[in-house]
This record gives sequence, C-alpha cells and structure tokens, in this order.
Amino acid sequence: MKRIYFTTALILLFVISCLSQKNKTVQNIAKVRLITLDPGHFHAALVQKTMYPIVDPVVHVYAPNGSDVQLHLNRINAYNSRKEEPTKWKEKVYTGSDFLEKMLSEKAGNVVVISGNNKLKTEYIDRSLQGGFHVLADKPMVINSQNFELLKNAFQTAKDKNLLLYDIMTERFEITTILQKELSMIPEVFGNLQKGTPDQPAVTKESVHHFYKSVSGEILTRPAWFMDVAQQGEGIVDVTTHLVDLVQWECFPEQALDYTKDVQVLSAKRWPTEMTISEFKKITKLDTFPNYLKKDIVGDTILNIYSNGEINYTLRGVHAKVKVAWNYKAPEGAGDTHYSIMRGTKANLIIQQGAEQKYIPSLYVEPVNNNPEYENSLKERFKTIQTKYPRLGLKKTEKGWEVIIPDQYRESHEAHFARVMQNFLDYLKNGNMPAWEVPNMLAKYYTTTKGLEIALKNK
Repeated sequence: MKRIYFTTALILLFVISCLSQKNKTVQNIAKVRLITLDPGHFHAALVQKTMYPIVDPVVHVYAPNGSDVQLHLNRINAYNSRKEEPTKWKEKVYTGSDFLEKMLSEKAGNVVVISGNNKLKTEYIDRSLQGGFHVLADKPMVINSQNFELLKNAFQTAKDKNLLLYDIMTERFEITTILQKELSMIPEVFGNLQKGTPDQPAVTKESVHHFYKSVSGEILTRPAWFMDVAQQGEGIVDVTTHLVDLVQWECFPEQALDYTKDVQVLSAKRWPTEMTISEFKKITKLDTFPNYLKKDIVGDTILNIYSNGEINYTLRGVHAKVKVAWNYKAPEGAGDTHYSIMRGTKANLIIQQGAEQKYIPSLYVEPVNNNPEYENSLKERFKTIQTKYPRLGLKKTEKGWEVIIPDQYRESHEAHFARVMQNFLDYLKNGNMPAWEVPNMLAKYYTTTKGLEIALKNK
C-alpha cells in the first residue's frame, strides 16, 4: 500500500512539474523582449517613451560604436529620469563592427525594433526575419525600387516563419484624420468618393516638415547622414509613406490592395531644400560637411537636400496626389503641418493646419450644395460620431462647418508611437494582424519607390 502511495505521489509531482513548466513556457512566449538594432533616428527611442506590461524592461541594443547609439541611450535615460511617470528601461548595449551578426547569434529577444539609416534598413529587416525575429520597423521600410524586391521577399519570409513584420504608421492616430475617415464613410454626409482628375485629384495630402525641431522638450540633434538622401532616402520615399498610407486607409478601409493592378503612378517630381553650413552646424553639432555630402554641395557652403517630392497616381481609378516639403525651421509658434482634402459627391472633407488655425489641425465639412436639407442631414448623422466621440461639435463657417474637437482627443505626435506599439503588441498576442495590412504595405512602398523612379527620370 505504501508503495502505491509513493508511486502515486511521484506521478503527481511529475504532473505538477510538467504543468509548471508548461505555464512557464506560455509566460515566456507571452513576454515580449525588445532588441533595438542600430538606432539612428529618434523614433527608435519614442517607441520606449512608455512602458508596456507585456514588454520586458530589459532591452538589448546592438549597434556600431558612435554618436547615433549614444544619442539613443541619452533619450532613453531622459525617459527613465523624468519626474512624471518615469520609465524603467534597462539597456544592455553591444557595440562593435559585428553588431548584426552578434544580434542574430545571441537571440537575446524576440522583437527587433529598427529605426535608423534607411540605406541598410531593408537588409536589416530581411536578416532579422531570416533569424526568426518579429520586426517593428520605422518608415520607410525601403527607399528605392531595387530594394523593393528584397522587401517582398522579407514579407514572404515573415509568412513562411509565422512572424510579424509591421511598420510604424503614427498618422492613423491623429484625431482630424480619424474623423475625416469616419465622416467619409457616412453617405448622407460625404456621398461617394469622387474619381477626380490629374488636375483636381479626389484626394490630396500634403505635409510640411522641418529639419530644426524640438523633440521631448529639447532641440533635436540630427545625424549628418540624415541630410544624405542616399542614406536617409529622398523625401518622396520617406515622409510620403505616411501620406500614401492614409490615402489607402481612408479611401479603401480594411480592403486588401494589389499593387500590380490597383496602383498606377502617373507622374512624380523632386526638388531640393537648400541648407547653409551654419544651419547644418546647429542641428548636427559638426563644423564641416562630411565627404559623403560633397556630391550635393554647391559653392562650398550650400547643401542641396532632395527632401521634397510629389507623386500623382491613381488607386483603383481614384486620382490622388501626395506632396512633402521640408523647410529648415518653422515660423515662431508653428511646427510640422498637414493638409488634406477628400472630395465627395455631397461634401469635401478638408484638414488645414495653417496660421488661421493657429497651426492646430482642424477639420472642415464643405458641402457641394449648402442647403437646409443637407444641414439637417449632417446634424442628424453627426450624432453617430458624437456617440463614439462625446463633446464633438459643429460650428458654422462661411463655406460649411468646422468640426469642434475637444482637447481630450488631441494627442502629440510622440504619443502616437505608444498607440502603434500597443497595436503591434496586440497582434503579437493574437498571433496575427488584419489580412489587409501586408498587401497594403506592399502597395504603399510600390507607390513611393515607383514615384522616385519616375521623378529621377524627369530630372
């Protein structure tokens, strides 16, 4: 009898041990362990401006030695030491010429965050996926048509290995863009999206950015390579990534696009921003232009940066235009700005962010036929938006209405990184993401790289 009890006890201990090990394994799978690869852009740090319960506070950093990685660590340290809601990240850093191979061999985490020199980014993405890591990459994932094929292969690798590859699209969380999309989906308010023409596109999105800017309360120090389009990418393939993404996201919500059939790039152009050596010094802390920038220098003191571009294209027959411009510094009290118009058969939905709006993004509804019948329909259907976003209002203007947006819905650009990160973490937890995301990322990067290809032919 004792032997039976003893045997039963051993079996119970074995079962408990197995169950304990199983739970431990589940916990390990559920815990996200971040790796930061060669951080050179401040977006790499913004992903860590917030803590996440599912993410381990220990983050492994692999990078070449130099100022880029030090600036990144300084930003993380600033988040850890701030007075309000300090973070608790513990950065374990490896620097050396073999940093990529070291990362792949050590496998210290399961998610690689990539935000830095765009010349190498597509290769970093591909190698990380081949190594079995999930990847969260800053835009742009690719900066030329040659590497677009490599990006396609990377998505195939992610599919084959059951991994997630996702890019950081913060602008989907800007409240005026969200509301523009919501209103465009109400037929009584917007009607149907027009097809437009090359001269008057159905959708236009334009943004203005600045090299000299403040991030997290301090003037941003930019790496010198940021001004080299061979490394950062031209403006037409960089910031326009956001604009092309929003065109797809708003015009064809949750629909998978096929870039081989749905996208036709009609024309594109590019032009430079001129930066003096003194302006260059202020944002890089360097006294001279590096040798790799000499190809873009005019008269020894002026740097031509091809950070501006425009693409005219159709998406499923809908004419769209995206345009990005970079100035050196914003006017006093201003910052980066965004303009957008969606033309409907009943109304145009317009986002403006100029001096009249005190540089705050504002959304307007401008009806094609402004009459009492439309006004009644707008106010009645607007109630459905108000149930989702309480305290939204409508204010009569000369051409229609302004959507009054309470401050509670306005978040900073920096705060949007936490939103993207949380989405990505949810996808990891569920083991998948929406089926339309991957084909639409491919459509987006085909549009930008094809646009650059055409613009270069026209120079």
